[in-house]
This record gives sequence, structure tokens and C-alpha cells, in this order.
Amino acid sequence: MPDLKVNIAGVKWKNPITVCSGTFSARDSGDFYDIDRLGAIVTKGVSAEPWEGNPTPRIAETYGGMLNSVGLQNLGADRFCKEELPYLKQFDCPVIVNVAGKSIDEYCRAVEKLSATEADMLEINISCPNIKEGGLSFGTDPVTAARLIRELRRITNKPMIIKLSPNVTDITEIARAAEGEGADGISLINTLLGMRIDVRTKKPVLAMGMGGLSGPAIKPVAVQMIYRVRKAVRIPIIGMGGVMTGEDAAELMLAGADAVAVGTAGLVDPAAPVRILEEFEKYMKEQGFKSIEDFKYYRDF
Repeated sequence: MPDLKVNIAGVKWKNPITVCSGTFSARDSGDFYDIDRLGAIVTKGVSAEPWEGNPTPRIAETYGGMLNSVGLQNLGADRFCKEELPYLKQFDCPVIVNVAGKSIDEYCRAVEKLSATEADMLEINISCPNIKEGGLSFGTDPVTAARLIRELRRITNKPMIIKLSPNVTDITEIARAAEGEGADGISLINTLLGMRIDVRTKKPVLAMGMGGLSGPAIKPVAVQMIYRVRKAVRIPIIGMGGVMTGEDAAELMLAGADAVAVGTAGLVDPAAPVRILEEFEKYMKEQGFKSIEDFKYYRDF
């Protein structure tokens, strides 16, 4: 049997398969599979104060994927820590809390609250709009990203993973900035910007016009960005983007990921994360891989 264990930023996972923020609910997914089988749990975005999210419609199907503009609706850090985190901590896998904010102060207040909890790791979503800088994402400018990460590093000692936006000219610049300011890991890619127009109504399908494109259509983008970032930084990478099968997960690992998150697949098939884990393990057996370390021997191309 292959050894599936991985160590991500000092935190031990039993296997490298986790879920993407916003696509998983422990209370609901537990009806379809044993959550303890996952390598880790990733929560939906948590902000310092409650967010209502965007108006509907905010989800739409498209060729090879889906568009979403949910707007990170959540209960806020206080209620999350009181109501959700204790429930998540009953499972036998690390809990990674995704953190959102619209200003450096908002991020800092959320991280300060979460640092005092039993959360195992924090995933900082720097694709959020920086409302004090004209609405541009924190993750589109290496200087702004570095400043945010620097401030958060002063607040918390918890392992901090930075979730990168693909909507940039050079993703390696952002990755290097994150590593330089003390990030413990990187997750990528977040959704690509996309849009659909209803040709009957002549209006955008989503209420907000544009949304985030996810699903199998974006996997080639994820593969090349993971490959480039792996060449640029030494810290662990959690790869995501279009993973629908165990072989998709293996492809991201061959590109340079240390672990893989399943997102849209879990919305199509609620049991997808464990199915993908089983298929991934089968691939390792077929290829004669003894451990996750074996993936590293095939990345020099």
C-alpha cells in the first residue's frame, strides 16, 4: 500500500486530498461519506463581521464548469468560532479556516479572533476586493499582498496558507512576495474571472455580471500556474482547479503540488472527494509509487 501521508507547513495530514473553500459543508457532506477520510477540512470564507453575500442569481452553469458570485456570505468570526469550529474539530483531520476581508484591518481582526481558537491552519484568501484601493484584489499586486501578509504574520503563529488569484500577469511575483513575508504555504488557483449573457433577455446571467469560473475547464491553467510557482518558491503548495478524478489530482501533484483540493466536483457529486482519493491511491499503485515523495522525481521537465 502506498504511504499517502503528507506534511503541510508542519501539520500532518493522513493523505493529500482536501476540499476547496466554499464547496464543502461538514454537516451536509457527512451524509455521503466519512469525513475522517479526508486529509484536511477547509471551511468557507470567514470574515471579521458577518457578510450577506451578493444578490441572486449568483450561480450559473457553463461549458466545462460553473460561474459563481456568492460573495463569501458567512456568519462572521464570532459565530463561526462558537457554532461551527467546535463541530469541525470532532473530525480526525486538520481544520483549515479560510479567511476573507475587504481591508487590512478586517483581515487582521478576523485572524486575531481565529488565532485564539483550535483551528489548525489559516488559508488567507487574497482575492478579496481591497475596498480602500478602488476595489482591486489584494492578490493582484505583490506590494499590496506583501503588506497584508506582513501584518497578518505579526498577529498569528498558526500556519498561514496564502490563496492566490490567477487573474494576474505573473503569479510567481505574488507567490514570491508571500513566501518573503513569512507565508507557510500557498494554495492555487482561485477562480478565473468569467461571464455569461442570456441571449434571450440580453442581460448577464449573474446578478453581479461577472463571477468566478471553476471546474474542469480551468485545469490546464491550474497545472501551468502550479508548475511555475513550484519553480519560484520552496514552501508547500495546495493545488486546485478542475480536479474531477484521481488522475487529475495526480496531474497537479506532478506539476508541483504537495496536496490537492477538490471543489466543483463535490458540487456535482457530493462523494467526489473520497472517490478522487480512492482513484488517486489506485493511480499510485499502478505507477509503483511508494509514497507522495515519488511525485517529486517526475517534475523536472
